[in-house]
Amino acid sequence: MTTKPPFFSLITVTRNNLNGLHHTRASIHTQHCTDFEWIIIDGASTDGTRNFLPTCHAKTVSEEDHGIYDAMNKGLEYATGEYVLFPNAGDEWATSHTLQRVMNHAHAHGMPDFIYGDALESLPGGALAYKAARDARHAHCGMITHHQAMVYRRAAIGDLRFNPAFPIAGDFDFTARFLRQTRSTLFCPFPVCVFEGGGVSQRHAWQGRCEQFRARALHGMNIGENMIIFAGQCAAWTLRRLIPALYWPLKARA
Repeated sequence: MTTKPPFFSLITVTRNNLNGLHHTRASIHTQHCTDFEWIIIDGASTDGTRNFLPTCHAKTVSEEDHGIYDAMNKGLEYATGEYVLFPNAGDEWATSHTLQRVMNHAHAHGMPDFIYGDALESLPGGALAYKAARDARHAHCGMITHHQAMVYRRAAIGDLRFNPAFPIAGDFDFTARFLRQTRSTLFCPFPVCVFEGGGVSQRHAWQGRCEQFRARALHGMNIGENMIIFAGQCAAWTLRRLIPALYWPLKARA
């Protein structure tokens, strides 16, 4: 008897973020949609995560790895779902109906290769900023939304994997390459995830933008356009750091 694969594979990578993993587990376990498998790739945490993993009702691996994207590649090897998502430890879904809404949109629009939506970002003090996604046709310019709000059809991924040469911008490089080989995309006009701010991409923002520049060059972008995008990204990040009261009204809505 053949077992039907789950609709979603949720791949969570973590290392020494037990508190964040608690939040992610709570959000996943409150989803009305239960047609998913949860895969946790732990980088040999020393904060009690290993003892917590059996309570998550997930496929789990706890061992040394070579960074976030090496762990995500491991997760892809375990995934059996129709679609793959990557909620990191600390990330949550926007509502308890999120996965069901994404599934309904996928079925209603012919099961596209790539689905993406808006995102919420947690700010210091507990506020949430609503960050609208950009059109997927502009993915070569930078991340169109937080990667936790991106849904990839597993069959369309094929043997594509995250490139460890980009330890910060691996998600941008992966998505840009993925979209070059996909046939169909779908935008969901609602927030998909609540992104936990303060992660590695924000702590190493300069490195991430430099990596995106290198990735765009590898993808064939001319130097002039690449420099303009890079300068715009750096200006936006500088504004976010130095004048957040001006940045957030321009970038997002409350």
